[in-house]
Amino acid sequence: MQVAPEMLPGRRPLPPGDFAAVSAHATTIVALRTAEGVVMAGDRRATMGNYISSRDIEKVFPADGYSLVGIAGTAGLGIELVKLYQLELEHYEKIEGAPLTLNGKANRLATMLRGNLGIALQGLAVVPLFAGFDVDAASLEEAGKIYSFDVVGGIYAERDFDSIGSGSMFAKSSLKKRYRRDIGTEEAVKIAVESLYDAADDDSATGGPDPTRDLYPVVMTATAEGSKRIEEAVVADVARSVIAARTENPYG
Repeated sequence: MQVAPEMLPGRRPLPPGDFAAVSAHATTIVALRTAEGVVMAGDRRATMGNYISSRDIEKVFPADGYSLVGIAGTAGLGIELVKLYQLELEHYEKIEGAPLTLNGKANRLATMLRGNLGIALQGLAVVPLFAGFDVDAASLEEAGKIYSFDVVGGIYAERDFDSIGSGSMFAKSSLKKRYRRDIGTEEAVKIAVESLYDAADDDSATGGPDPTRDLYPVVMTATAEGSKRIEEAVVADVARSVIAARTENPYG
């Protein structure tokens, strides 16, 4: 980075024009607070205009041992941004001997987004969703935290849940009806999967559970035990139960 800073995401010169139509776009991510921490989930579809460019992309990642990051927008740049972000958090901890605070991690991600502003204005925007377990929180009830961002690096602390991506409006509506502040992780996983199902039902860019190809949302948690991915078999069982319930009542 010191030798060739121009190679960082957002520092590379592009010719004039809008490149949104030639890049794959990742869509809907949801995150919600639980009694134990946070749950984050993302669908598996990436689109390029009206073309489904990928059915099995992963958009939710562990940022470090106690935090998660999901991406919407330009898929390639988003995944590269996440990898660089993971490396920076690891580097900071090695150099300083202690990790950044959860708020510090969110602020660092906001700074990286500001560096991408030039590319974002050319149609290659990336918008992340960040959530984690705050090991410095005064109580377990306050430990789960969610941060949303805009393309210019604005950072916003969310109270209970949030969603980003093209299906976020539908996912948020689903979360709004089902969410309670005292929910446990297991119930939160079901609510997250159901909200993605609802988003896929109304947004063509969001992919729903796909039993035919055995593809299901990526679901991760961050609790006092650290950040981890929910086993795909568990998510598959949850998704099948959601599908079965909607088969009996398509609008419920």
